[in-house]
Amino acid sequence: MTGEVRCSTTTFPALGTTAVLLVADPGGTAAALRVLEEELAAVDLACSRFRSDSELSRANRTDGPVTVGPLLAEAIEAALRAAEATDGAVDPTVGAAVSALGYDRTFASVRPEAVEPVTPVRPSGWRTVEWNARAARLRLPPGTALDLGATAKALAADRAAERAAHVAGCGVLVNLGGDLAAAGPAPAGGWQVAIADDHTAPADGAGPVVSVRSGGLATSGTTVRSWRRGGRSLHHIVDPATGDVPAPLWRTVSVAAATCVDANTAATAAIVRGAQALGRLNALRLPARLVRTDGSVVVVGGWPPDPDPAPGPAEGGSR
Repeated sequence: MTGEVRCSTTTFPALGTTAVLLVADPGGTAAALRVLEEELAAVDLACSRFRSDSELSRANRTDGPVTVGPLLAEAIEAALRAAEATDGAVDPTVGAAVSALGYDRTFASVRPEAVEPVTPVRPSGWRTVEWNARAARLRLPPGTALDLGATAKALAADRAAERAAHVAGCGVLVNLGGDLAAAGPAPAGGWQVAIADDHTAPADGAGPVVSVRSGGLATSGTTVRSWRRGGRSLHHIVDPATGDVPAPLWRTVSVAAATCVDANTAATAAIVRGAQALGRLNALRLPARLVRTDGSVVVVGGWPPDPDPAPGPAEGGSR
């Protein structure tokens, strides 16, 4: 993604992916960066399933009710709202299912290929989660582990963008591995965001470019965080109905929405729903670009059609 010439860009590794901060006025960069770093550290400590000392890990290990802190409570609320809004296509109880498929450690440590087969574990389902929002009290069924990856990173982008724009006094865009949130006044012409399967795509690569002025944009995909087990290609997006990866149809799905959480929820649900995704996205009137596994592209909801292939700036994203 690129902004006006005078915008500042800061890039660094975070949450197992790449964080990119764009600030419309370079004078606000230091303040905005402090906010982003604070938000990322807080969400990692609250919501990581790979840290044994995270609040989420402790909650997943607890046999019985547990009271959680404000940030984890907010993340749980977002995850349960996503589950309800998608009729369970995006479900936070997939923790054990994702681990059973081989994603049981940080992605950098996942073995890219192994001969042993996997046995899918069907999640208990989000309706089995006992959550008292007023008391921030959580109780999980035995054997259930929450995985907030589908929404917590997007929530961090939303929170960080709003706070950073406030302290910087100018427009800000936060990109966390393809989960983008914009807040404050955008540069003239908007933030120019190029869409790609991989958020690490070279800046001079080809790809469609869209203008983002506010809200969220998220790209979910099955090609970047992938591995093989027993001769099967697997990835991090699980169909909660089976505990297995969805039948392959979409390689990546990009969605624009009012918030990054909403965009990420819709994009992830589309991967899970397969052919039914188009009707749901149209019903929600969300602009979306879907790429099939054969590379063909479908756009809905007013998303602009792809231009003819030509070299150009590209820095897209994929969860």
